[in-house]
Amino acid sequence: MPAESFLDVRNHGFARVAVCVPETRVGDPDFNAAAHLRVLTDAHAAGAHYAVCPELGLTAYTCGDLFFQSVLQERAVAALAAIAADTAAWNMVVSVGLPLAVGGMLFNCAVTLAGGRVLAVAPKAYPPNYREFYELRWFQPAAHATARDLEVLGRSVPFGTDVLIELPHLPGFVLHTDVCEDLWVPIPPGARAALAGATVLANLSASNLTVGKHEYRRDLVRLSSAKNLAVQLYSAAGFGESTADLAWDGHGIVADRGEIVAETPRFTLTGSAVLADVDLAALATDRLRMSSFGHNADRERAPYRTVAAEPVHDARAAAPFRRLRRDVAPRPFVPSDPAARDARCRDVFDMLCTSLARRLRALPADRRIVLGVSGGQDSTLALLAAVRTMDLLRRPRADVIGVMLPGFGTSARTHGNARALITALDATPREIDIRTIASSMFDAVGHDPGIHDVTYENVQAWTRKFLLFTLASEESAIDLGTSDLSELALGWSTYGGDHMSHYAINAGVPKTLVSELIRWAGDTVFADDPQTTALLRDVLATPISPELLPPAGEEITQHTELVVGPYELHDFFLYYFLRFGFAPRRVARLALHAFDGRFTLAEIRRWLLVFLTRVFANQFKRDCVPGSPKIGSGGSLSPRGDWRMPADASPEIWLADARAIPETVER
Repeated sequence: MPAESFLDVRNHGFARVAVCVPETRVGDPDFNAAAHLRVLTDAHAAGAHYAVCPELGLTAYTCGDLFFQSVLQERAVAALAAIAADTAAWNMVVSVGLPLAVGGMLFNCAVTLAGGRVLAVAPKAYPPNYREFYELRWFQPAAHATARDLEVLGRSVPFGTDVLIELPHLPGFVLHTDVCEDLWVPIPPGARAALAGATVLANLSASNLTVGKHEYRRDLVRLSSAKNLAVQLYSAAGFGESTADLAWDGHGIVADRGEIVAETPRFTLTGSAVLADVDLAALATDRLRMSSFGHNADRERAPYRTVAAEPVHDARAAAPFRRLRRDVAPRPFVPSDPAARDARCRDVFDMLCTSLARRLRALPADRRIVLGVSGGQDSTLALLAAVRTMDLLRRPRADVIGVMLPGFGTSARTHGNARALITALDATPREIDIRTIASSMFDAVGHDPGIHDVTYENVQAWTRKFLLFTLASEESAIDLGTSDLSELALGWSTYGGDHMSHYAINAGVPKTLVSELIRWAGDTVFADDPQTTALLRDVLATPISPELLPPAGEEITQHTELVVGPYELHDFFLYYFLRFGFAPRRVARLALHAFDGRFTLAEIRRWLLVFLTRVFANQFKRDCVPGSPKIGSGGSLSPRGDWRMPADASPEIWLADARAIPETVER
């Protein structure tokens, strides 16, 4: 991909959609057409590929018995023709709402236009007739239609709820439209359309406002996109509808596979619109992976008609497409909202503790826990989970044996924190200096301890694990592993050393979430113990290091992130590599947007190459990892769970894709 094309979101599987809520005047299609065109023009200039407008927007929803007036019906069609003519040169598909008489019956319709022509017409399937709604007074349900095609603006087009619209210039974009109440029924037409292949579901709505209704709408739209593995668009009528008996807020929503990615401002007086880039590549990946979606589609299979929009030359400049119009979290495993983050941490911590409790109950009674405590983040989290598990089981915390194993690289800071933390948590402290045993192993194989190579480091890791397993045997305990998900991905562990244990409590937790869990535990679970809280803060402030190389005085010399790269980036790469299987170039484009200047593209490219190289080179370590609880939907690396990969797989096509990432681009 040329450098000048790398930023263009159209080259990375995104489509730009717009939800428009024009100002409305009841019974005035000419005014309404002009209002539609104002917001649609802005959406087109901003790069939208598709835009949806509200239900009956060309007449207004609140016309009442005026819907039966022929002059209103005729002027609505004329307004449709005006919009078709004015948008004919645009490379943007548009759906608008108006009443149409078909076969002697009146229908509430969604009409989709492209290139100045009507592509399809979808009548409302379920007109409501309860409380403030009286639609059956004017409109027929779609099932009552006797025609499958409709003559409109000089063309015969498909008419029905069984029509899918493809946009060939946007791979993966398959549109289905329905109208308001259709989304609110137990089995919406959009759900069936999704099973038939629709990826973008657009609902043209009026939906007056009552207290709390906007929150329900958000849930409805979000859940529709989630369960259908689709994009769900929703455009509700706003200012200008009659307020004789109702109120309106003009609520527009874009949801993408369970996430609200954009909303219009509500209660505006001059109309509004919101644009978002929806991720068709991620959607396709999710549908491929979720085999039950395909099984459901096969069981519910029904015939659908498909029409394709004819491509129109896109005369728009590339500039609007060089910026991704959606939020991409730089830490996908950690929610950005503080309340959601704390809730996530509580759930994860409870998962760790109850899973460990279950494992202990499967063993002979009173089996204890042994774990190495280094003063680093991973062993700290494991220690916190271990003592909390003993609390849940109503057993003494002393049954957790925290073992300090100082070696050639242990610093006074981490050693002191480890000892203080074990004591503050009422666990049982043990200390075994590994240097004598490690030195004897150097002697046995003839290694010069002055050479600080892989042997020098691995011998210390093997010594520690040998001692922990031995102590576990002596104390009728299990050795609790501390290595995390990020280390498993990168292979940043010694085979048969710190990568092995009787139970790997942290193996489903990425490094960025490890840090948040420690912070959260200090603020909540152990909040009544100021000493523990202070120690946890210092652990978080300590550089991440395996501490296998001698320190310089009191300073840690071996900084993990200087060797393998920033864990924030690696966790980002891991999420999109594991969860979606995205190509490296796409992951890099997302990272560039997510980190927004914190890392250059050259840095992202460099560390992505490191990530891919290490992931492929270290599968052999993951082939025999111990049991551990899966934590997040981002996946796990257990060979018995989410990840089955041959250890001798070639990384070349992934590395070639990553090498093709330009090192610089003009933003």
